[in-house]
Amino acid sequence: MSSDIAISVKNVSKNFKLPHERVDSLKSVFVNPFNKNSRKYESQHALKDISFDIKKGEFFGIVGRNGSGKSTLLKIIAGIYQPNEGSVTVNGRLVPFIELGVGFNPELTGRENTYLNGALMGFHVKEIDNKYKQIVEFAELEKFMDQKLKNYSSGMQVRLAFSVATILAESDILLIDEVLAVGDADFQKKCFSYFKKLKKNNKTVIFVSHDMGSVREYCDRAILIEDSEIIFSGKSDDTAKKYTQLFLNTNSTSDQVKEELTKWGAGGVDMQDVSLTKSIYKKDDKFISFSYDIIPDNNINDEVLIGLVVKDESGQLICGTNSSIIEYTKKIILKPGVKTKVSWKVPNIFNDGKFTVDIAVDSLNSGELMQWWNEAAKFSVVNEQGTPYIVAPKITLDVN
Repeated sequence: MSSDIAISVKNVSKNFKLPHERVDSLKSVFVNPFNKNSRKYESQHALKDISFDIKKGEFFGIVGRNGSGKSTLLKIIAGIYQPNEGSVTVNGRLVPFIELGVGFNPELTGRENTYLNGALMGFHVKEIDNKYKQIVEFAELEKFMDQKLKNYSSGMQVRLAFSVATILAESDILLIDEVLAVGDADFQKKCFSYFKKLKKNNKTVIFVSHDMGSVREYCDRAILIEDSEIIFSGKSDDTAKKYTQLFLNTNSTSDQVKEELTKWGAGGVDMQDVSLTKSIYKKDDKFISFSYDIIPDNNINDEVLIGLVVKDESGQLICGTNSSIIEYTKKIILKPGVKTKVSWKVPNIFNDGKFTVDIAVDSLNSGELMQWWNEAAKFSVVNEQGTPYIVAPKITLDVN
């Protein structure tokens, strides 16, 4: 292996045996020892002939849909699983951030767990003493180190576990499997700043994520895994686009998207028949256009406010508004037996990805939410000039 290669994965395949009949107790083994079904297994191919090299100092992404084999590959690289075929060669000290906090005891304090976890990692008490203050400061848990871990929030536990692992380990290679998802935004920012510092010091980071914004921003290269195989390898931006297209290809090609999902509210109206102009938009489309009907009950005679919220596939709010915010000048009055048609045009400022629209109707007379329709419409955007940010408006530049 070349001296500039941190990790070399060659023709790796991994299979798991799935039993067809579950054995619930030791007794069942002896009561029916000749049951043919008890010895039947189905072979699951988690990975098929995976090969790639990662250079030293590279921030390398692994992306793919749930069940594609990403985490299995990471565990093979970490040495947790052994491949059925192929080999993995690691050049340097490797620390996996796959399941942070494994070995932590909820009945012990944060301080006690720090020393316990450090001991499990092979460090002497004096070594932990020398870095304890640095661990606590990075985790931002100075006031909580003498509290029991069971009283920590999940985010606090991740911060402590990450700090112990990073400050003590001083590894050459980090494996990260979206363990920071439960941390708050400030701590995630601190972690990624730490990763950038490691990269400057020629450390290697392997990053598994569903967040294409993070993949674009931090990764130099990435691979896309689908059905246990690598189907694309290249620059992170190109891989992110292929990942998005993977979802778009599974969408219905129909231009009419009508889907009944969760509705709730005080009642009195029902929103129906959501219709998108398109289900897939491109960067040249200036607006996302859709419409729907509001059907009032027979006893409703009310002035209302209508609104919408657009979310990305992770549920993050991207934008939203209502008829009051945009200063819609006409009164929207619902009358018994009269259907009201609503049409929205949202500027296409969106990055690559899949999005959902929530719509709502509020009564201005009572102030109650009459109906909220969660994920009333769905659309996708293909933006070849995507950025690692939440939105991608067309920005112009003039230099004199």
